[in-house]
Parts: sequence; C-alpha cells; structure tokens
Amino acid sequence: MPELPEVEALALDLRGRLSGRAITKVHIAAFSALKTYDPPLTAVEGALVDDVRRHGKFLDIEASGLHLVFHLARAGWIRWRDEVPTTPPRPSPKLPLAVRVVLDEQDGLTPGLDVTEAGTKKSLALYLVRSPGEVAGIARLGPDPLEESFTREALAAILAAEGRKQLKGVLRHQGTIAGIGNAYSDEILHAARMSPFKPADGLTDDELTTLFTAIKQTLGDAVDRSRGLAASELKAEKKSNLAVHGRTGQACPVCGDTVREVSFADSSLQYCPTCQTGGKPLADRRMSKLLK
Repeated sequence: MPELPEVEALALDLRGRLSGRAITKVHIAAFSALKTYDPPLTAVEGALVDDVRRHGKFLDIEASGLHLVFHLARAGWIRWRDEVPTTPPRPSPKLPLAVRVVLDEQDGLTPGLDVTEAGTKKSLALYLVRSPGEVAGIARLGPDPLEESFTREALAAILAAEGRKQLKGVLRHQGTIAGIGNAYSDEILHAARMSPFKPADGLTDDELTTLFTAIKQTLGDAVDRSRGLAASELKAEKKSNLAVHGRTGQACPVCGDTVREVSFADSSLQYCPTCQTGGKPLADRRMSKLLK
C-alpha cells in the first residue's frame, strides 16, 4: 500500500510532469472507482494543472480551481505514459486499469497517467471536488507527522487521548495521525524498539521521546530516499529499505534474530522479538496477546 513517503514522492514527481499542462480527458475504466458526480468529470477537461499535493495518503491534482483526488488504497498505483492509446479504455474487471488521465499533446505525443489497481478487491477511489475538504477521508485526517506542528507534545496528547489502545493501531489510524500505514508503523515501532501491542498511554517520558524521534526519522528518511525518483522506481526503493515489514523469517538487520509475524483477518504485522518484545514472541492469532 502506498503510504506517506511514496505518495509524497509521487506528488513531487507528478508536479514536475504536470504543472502547466492541460487535462484533456479523464476516462473511467472501473466505474466503482469514481466516488463523486458533482462536478462531473467533464468539468476538468481543459483545466490547467496548478499543483500536485499530498493529504495523508491522498494524492491531489489541483487544476483550475478543481481537485482531482486519488486514494490508491491497498493495491493502487499511478503510471506515467509518454503516449496513451487514442481509443478510450474498455471497462474490464480482468484488467488493472481503473482511470486514465489524458494530457494535452506535446512534441507530437499525447501523454497521460494510468491509475491501476491489482487484485480482485477494488478499493481505489477517485474524487473530483472543488475543495479537498469535501472528501470525507481528507476532512477526517489527523495531523501530518512531517509538519512542524507535529511536536513531541502533540504526540503526547494523542497517546494520552488514545488510552490503552495498542500503539500499532494508533499509528495506523488516519484520523489520529495521517499517512502512516501498515508498513511504516512496523518500521517505526522497530526503530523505537517497542512492542506493537504496547498501550498508547503506557510510555515513559524517555519512551515518548524515542517514539517521536522514530516517527520523524523513519518517515523523513524514506521521503529523502524517494525524492527525485520516478513513480516506477518507488516500490522497489521502499521494499529494499524495510527492516522488518514483509521480512517474516529473515534476520533482523539490527540484532540478527528472526523476524516474526502476527496475522489478522485482512492484514499482518512483522516485528523482531529481541528488539521489541524482550525476546518474547507474540501469539500469532487474530486476538493476539503477549505469551505469558
């Protein structure tokens, strides 16, 4: 799933490609992706792109006062094409293409963006709105961890308000902190050497500082590594720098212990017992608790 660092890099890459260009057409290949009807998609035809920004994990293409907003969900991605086909895409549940954004011709080519979603579970979303705040998911977002306003004190207030909720869930909840998903919550907790099931209000002052630093550094470093990369390079960059997420059964790069996994109904988490849980493995069942 694209998370804050990848969407930030996508926004930067697309800003350079799209700024000042006209959107000539938006084709919908997966009708379930379109979540709005007013204004209609035809309203953005001929609009000039002014900016491309990120709101949490939402990508916002601003064009002549309208906002073409994408949420790539678990398996979505955006691919730049130097030239798109002249015929509109045909809707097909067997193909990954969900949306195609066609740009004005340049140097004899008609470039565009293909927004795709792998797998059979379709969650990718497209909104055309007059203000990003009209998208309910954006309106509900918590503070952005890369903003200067996200301070140690702000994090302390968030954790106190969340009470006994587990750190893993607190970090992932977009209404609490924006942009962190399954992968980077694993990475942040590994960097902080904390159990994913540690209660949010159970941190000492030193642990609070450690977690705050891990959030800022883990996300900031990932953004720095991704900056300047094309969209086609971002997935490989992310995967190559993960310490525990997606590395079940491999050696922890810090201590050499075996990375373990806890599976849930529709997701899983990875962690290092030595680094994070005092050497104790977590029970791999849906209602996981520390083994006594």
